Amino acid sequence: MENETGRCEISELKQVEGEASCSSRKGKLIFFYEWNIKLAWKGTIKESGAKHKGLIEIPSLSEENEVDDTEVNVSKKKGDGDILKDLMKTTGTAKVREALGEYLKALKTEFTTGMILPTKAIATQELTVERKVTGNPLQVQASPVALGVRIPTVALHLTELFDTTVEQLYSIFTVKDLVQKFSKSPAVLEAEKGGKFQMFDGNITGEYVELLTNRKIIMKWRCRNWPEEHYATVALNFVPAPGQTELQLDCKGVPVCKEENTKFCWQKQHFEEIKGLLQLTTQNA
Repeated sequence: MENETGRCEISELKQVEGEASCSSRKGKLIFFYEWNIKLAWKGTIKESGAKHKGLIEIPSLSEENEVDDTEVNVSKKKGDGDILKDLMKTTGTAKVREALGEYLKALKTEFTTGMILPTKAIATQELTVERKVTGNPLQVQASPVALGVRIPTVALHLTELFDTTVEQLYSIFTVKDLVQKFSKSPAVLEAEKGGKFQMFDGNITGEYVELLTNRKIIMKWRCRNWPEEHYATVALNFVPAPGQTELQLDCKGVPVCKEENTKFCWQKQHFEEIKGLLQLTTQNA
C-alpha cells in the first residue's frame, strides 16, 4: 500500500484460528465459517524515512456478514506514524477485504468441487457430505488436476480385523470372482502391476501400482463422481494376527468434499460386505 506520504506492507500472518464447513443437503450447498485472523504490518514515512509497525485484527470473518461489512481493526505501536496508520485503515483495509473475498470465493468453488454431483455408486442411500477445516487453512493439502484446478485433499487411515487368513483376504481383493461376490456387481480385474480394475458397475476404477503377494497392494483409486482424472493412492497392508488378519488402509489424495463418502465406501461397501462373504463361506464349509 502506497501514497504520497508513505508506504506500508503486510509483514506477517500472525494468527489464524477458527473453522469452516460446507455441507450438501438435498442438492444445496450450505456454508458456515468463522475465523479470527491477526496480521502484522510495517511501513515507512517517505519524508522522514521513519519506520513504524502495527497490527491488523479481523475478530470474526463469518457468514453472518458480507466481506465489506467485516470488522477490520488497524492499530499502531506507540509513537508517531498516524499517516501510516491512516493508509492502512483506508487502502490497507480494502486490500485485506479483497484477500478475504478471494478466500471465500475459493471456499465456495474449489473446496466444494463435486459436492452436489449425483452419487450413484456410493449410492444406495442419500448421504450428507460435510467437511470441516480447523486451524490454519494453509495446512490443507492440494493436488493438481487436468484443468489446473487445485483440489484440497485429505488422507484416510482405517484398520479392520477379519476372521480369516492373510491369503484368503488378499485373494478377495485380487480374484475377480471373489470381488464380484462381495461387491454383488460385475467387475473387471487385472491383478498385476499396471493392471486396471473396475468395480461396482464402473463406479470405482483404478490401476494396480504394486502387489506384494499376501502382504501389500498399492492402487491408483477413484470414484466416478470425483473431479475428472483425479486419483487417490490406496495402500492395503495385510497383517497376520492370531486367528485373524488386520487390514490397514491408507488412502491419500481424497477430495475433502468426498471424505465421508469414501469412508462409507470402504467401511460399508467393502469391509462389511467382505465380512458377510467370509461368514457365508464359513457356514457353507
